[in-house]
Amino acid sequence: MKNKQQTPKTILVVGGAGYIGSHVVCDLNENGYYVIVYDNLSEGHKEAVCGNDFVCGDINDSSALNEIFENHKIDAVMHFSAYAYVGESVQNPEKYYKNNTAATINLLSAMLKYNVKNFIFSSTCATYGIPIYTPIDEQHPQNPINPYGASKVMVERILSDYGKAYNLKYIALRYFNAAGAHPNGNIGESHKIETHLIPLVLKTLTKEKDSIHIFGTDYETPDGTCIRDYIHVCDLAVAHRNALEMLLSGGESKYINLGTGIGISVKEIIQACEKVTGMKVPAIFADRRPGDPPALVASNNYAKEILNFNPKYNIYDIVETAWVWEKNKKY
Repeated sequence: MKNKQQTPKTILVVGGAGYIGSHVVCDLNENGYYVIVYDNLSEGHKEAVCGNDFVCGDINDSSALNEIFENHKIDAVMHFSAYAYVGESVQNPEKYYKNNTAATINLLSAMLKYNVKNFIFSSTCATYGIPIYTPIDEQHPQNPINPYGASKVMVERILSDYGKAYNLKYIALRYFNAAGAHPNGNIGESHKIETHLIPLVLKTLTKEKDSIHIFGTDYETPDGTCIRDYIHVCDLAVAHRNALEMLLSGGESKYINLGTGIGISVKEIIQACEKVTGMKVPAIFADRRPGDPPALVASNNYAKEILNFNPKYNIYDIVETAWVWEKNKKY
């Protein structure tokens, strides 16, 4: 639904030049919000920021943040400025705790200083660690197995404490596997180091990569490969807007999973890519990687109930939009 207010709400989107952030910004624009994008471009792309106020800056920079809050009446903040490479977080945990946790405290301090009390936080299913059961609901224990997941759990706990002490209202959205690209073809997934399965598969079909490795074919799953829950980035964007509108209308703080509730295996992803493109994927079977759980699938019942969340894109839509983007990347 369009935001029909006479004076548009002003939303500060930190990390709005990144993959998920840019799609959320696009959705907010289409629904009548005034968006300010704040991004240091360490992982994001200026070209992904279409038609918005853009400030190049870091959330560690208190003076730059204070200037934004000083010059604008911010109604809510959406936070996507995290590093998100699991392997790198193991090798360089300091980088992750400094940026993902400590810098988030800096951002929250600026919000509190200027009495901004609505916060949407980009969290992750990595907070759960190795699942005890699937589908994973919000009550599943959080036992992250890497610094990336741990850095997000720390922020969730900080939000809980800040909510009690300072009346901060927040919604932490724990996503599963974001995938796909905007159907308009103008924004999509473009990482300096690509680790996500679907773009890696598609890069073999554009000849950017020679082959794709399938790590593990002996899992206790129907076809022996890992199962994950893939959700289209535009479905994620709508969920973020719904969460924002819930807070702006006085809703309470929540932790909510975002996934489709449908598990898709690595082999099924490859088959979907072959069906959409009409091309054969050069796959190489390899041994398991340590720490990869057999299945990570969300229970999205709570998101359906609380956010009216109904994903509209299926796996073929995800691959189709990703393929269009991969062939015609704009950045």
